[in-house]
Amino acid sequence: MASYLPAIPAKRYFTIGEVADLCDVKPHVLRYWEQEFAQLKPMKRRGNRRYYQHHEVLMVRRIRELLYEQGFTISGARNRLRELASAGHASQSVRQGQELPAIASVLSQEALAEKNHLLQEILAQRPTKEVPTLSIEEVKEELLQIRSLLSL
Repeated sequence: MASYLPAIPAKRYFTIGEVADLCDVKPHVLRYWEQEFAQLKPMKRRGNRRYYQHHEVLMVRRIRELLYEQGFTISGARNRLRELASAGHASQSVRQGQELPAIASVLSQEALAEKNHLLQEILAQRPTKEVPTLSIEEVKEELLQIRSLLSL
């Protein structure tokens, strides 16, 4: 991923303008990508205002990298994200003790490298200051977000 993109702040929701700044894309491009990529579904509140969560900001950065840096087309990027998601689901099935035929072909080295790259980015963006105390519901929501990131 491009090293010139700013770190993602440790907060729960981001407006479309904040995401545009964090990912170096224009807001109208984000709205278009929401139509093209099923993985992008920001929460909408009053007046159709979009609120992106941390995992969606990471997904926007991933899409941006595929399109702008690796030269994928929209459909190619969509297929690539689908491949990465299926590789993640396959590895989860293996961890749960299910046998999958030809697992080596499903989990390519490239898919593992992509997951490792995403995890490294998440670790690099950990907040360095003291983390406030969270309620049990907030912790549960954060863990669900992390699980969804790991299953990419």
